[in-house]
Amino acid sequence: MDTIEAIMTRRSIRQYIDRSVDQVQVEKILQAAMQAPSARNTQAWQFIIINQREILNRIADFHPYAEMLRTASLAITVCADLALEKSIEYGALNCAA
Repeated sequence: MDTIEAIMTRRSIRQYIDRSVDQVQVEKILQAAMQAPSARNTQAWQFIIINQREILNRIADFHPYAEMLRTASLAITVCADLALEKSIEYGALNCAA
């Protein structure tokens, strides 16, 4: 699959099958995420893997856009490490990238 095809066929999935995600797959996803650009090349992101059912459900209880976590096997939370971020206003942008 080339880049344009990947962009044009991308979709959001919010219903999941009841199957755990292999640690190798999680590591590949994280490696890909760390290839994203960051302002001034700070790479000041931190990734939190959440795979405990109780925590996923609790997040879905209070977050208005996280209902899909009730059926997800895991979630990856991206956080800006403000101690490493050279330009604090770019933290959210870097994490989004």
